[in-house]
Amino acid sequence: MAAPPPQRRGRPRSAAADRAILDATRAALVEVGWSRLTMSEVAHRAGVAKTTLYRRWPAKNELVVDAVAVLFDELELPDRGSLRADVEGVVLSFAALLRRPETKTALMAVIAEATTDEALRGRIREAIVDRQKRLVLDGRSRAQARGELPPDGPDPEESCRVVDLIFDVIAGAVVHRSLVSDCPVDAEWAAAFTTLLLEGLGAVPPRS
Repeated sequence: MAAPPPQRRGRPRSAAADRAILDATRAALVEVGWSRLTMSEVAHRAGVAKTTLYRRWPAKNELVVDAVAVLFDELELPDRGSLRADVEGVVLSFAALLRRPETKTALMAVIAEATTDEALRGRIREAIVDRQKRLVLDGRSRAQARGELPPDGPDPEESCRVVDLIFDVIAGAVVHRSLVSDCPVDAEWAAAFTTLLLEGLGAVPPRS
């Protein structure tokens, strides 16, 4: 006779409580900034006990990264019919997300902290960067099925390097223009950037 399945200990996590905590974290960051953000403040805003908060996130760094990560998980890559249209669409969607105050404030805060915190850099890579590479994988696979890109070669590591490079180029350009240069990412810029990405430097005409 098979043994009964082990019983889980403690209360199950509440998705509603998690959402309330992450929402409260982003709201507090916008209002008080990183230096004044405390776990007590987040617990108060979310309407949960501090013990509930600490069971889920033992440190502020981890909490803020997850609060940012759920925003990036909202990004999608609908099929717009061509690789060019897909790239332009995701560039504009990404830029729109970065324009939201809660995204901009939280992302810049964790990046600044990560300059002196190796563990935090690793968490950012895992929770945000690696998860969002799904967009590159989906778009590239779709373009290959259309015949717009060649199929992957026999070396899976080389395919991973290509995906990493595509992600770095697109994400890096949009983040720099949006958050560092503080310039608009509009349809005209997205079209010019996509031309540069797909066709090279010689294909981008000078602006009149």
